[in-house]
Amino acid sequence: MLLAALPLALTAAACQPGAGSSPKLERSAAGLEQVPLTIRTAAGKVHNFTVEVARTEQEQETGLMNRPTLGPDNGMIFPHEPPRMASFWMKNTLIPLDIIFVRPDGTIVNIAENTVPLSLEPVPSLEPVGAVLELAGGRTAALGIKAGDKVEWAR
Repeated sequence: MLLAALPLALTAAACQPGAGSSPKLERSAAGLEQVPLTIRTAAGKVHNFTVEVARTEQEQETGLMNRPTLGPDNGMIFPHEPPRMASFWMKNTLIPLDIIFVRPDGTIVNIAENTVPLSLEPVPSLEPVGAVLELAGGRTAALGIKAGDKVEWAR
């Protein structure tokens, strides 16, 4: 019985961030690569998400526009290589989002919580960032995620 459970346990461990090679997840409905992402809070809590990766300029421009929903454990990450100042808006974005600005070392710089759908108001990072993470609006407050917490994802 233990041997039968072993492959499942190894498979689950292989899907954890930092467990070696990047796990293969199905592409999202939008056709984007999906990867596991973990946020470790200063309080020691660990929160796991599956996020779409917006790598190209076109994918980053489109982001989560025109989507009616976003699951509580889903999101989108926008990697910036090299790190740069970032500014987002909510044009054509139908749902509130928490926009999380992440330093190259994975620490959270700042969070714009519950951004207003369809707003053209810029939402800026406070410094050059290595990535921007979008989660469903209100998720960071609900999970106690704050500036200084650590974001890890399969790059």
